[in-house]
Amino acid sequence: MKVILISRKHGGSRSLELGRWSRALLSLCCLGLPLGMVALGYFVGQESQARDLRDNSLDSLQDELATQSTELEGLRLEAERKLQAMTLSLAELQARMTRLDALGEHLTAMADLQDGEFDFSQPPAVGGPLAADSSVEYLAPDLTGELQHFAERLTEREQQLEILESLLTHRKLDEEAWVSGRPVEKGWVSSGFGVRTDPFSGKRSAHYGIDYAGKAGSNVIAVAGGVVTFSGNDRNGYGMMVEVSHGDGLVTRYAHNQSNLVEPGDLVRKGQPIALMGSSGRATGPHVHFEVYKHGRPVDPSSYVRRTRR
Repeated sequence: MKVILISRKHGGSRSLELGRWSRALLSLCCLGLPLGMVALGYFVGQESQARDLRDNSLDSLQDELATQSTELEGLRLEAERKLQAMTLSLAELQARMTRLDALGEHLTAMADLQDGEFDFSQPPAVGGPLAADSSVEYLAPDLTGELQHFAERLTEREQQLEILESLLTHRKLDEEAWVSGRPVEKGWVSSGFGVRTDPFSGKRSAHYGIDYAGKAGSNVIAVAGGVVTFSGNDRNGYGMMVEVSHGDGLVTRYAHNQSNLVEPGDLVRKGQPIALMGSSGRATGPHVHFEVYKHGRPVDPSSYVRRTRR
């Protein structure tokens, strides 16, 4: 094979005679160049495909991470809402427990229970032996369900205590209105109920009460709770007098007082001082003239003085 080379500079030409190996090498070069280009294109395509695959995988992973992040944020917000709801429930339960403690202490006082029998300022005493099997699997309780159950139990206890309070209140009111006892803290009977010799006229006359003599200025007390219907100076010889209505047709009078401590319309309790002992009106010395009226008629107060609780 002959190859002719032409020179631009000198305008001459040269010819080369290629041998068999030269021709083979030249043919190999001519064939290898297209194959190399094809191989290069293939490898470039593979690299591009791999890069696209990596980019797609990265995008997919980022999308998955974003989804998981959104789900975690939702779970966090839900947990915060539940925690806030539980916090509010606990605050409400604590307030109700405080009210129950106060109500329990009030009922303890109303029922005249001994000190320490029901101490609502201390937690209840509990205990028990050590369990033989301590390997029992612990299961976390459903706090929301436990709180709901506890709230229902509190509601039941509140209703029971309110009923008990109502019963004790009615019993207390009955005891307050129960006419019994003496109208003085200290003193003695100086004149009884019935016919007697009048200390001023010397004649036999009816005496519709009991006289309790004592120290001037000492307390005159109500024998039962009620409403003051009269407080002032009576012109029929009673002097300074207090009259109390106790309901059920019962009225008590306290006369010859030095001074009265209550006014008409006042509510008085059993044992409350309502006057100071004196000798006002038709009296020979300091004492209280005590009368009991039943449906408008005077009755012997001694039966009420000796009265005991029902």
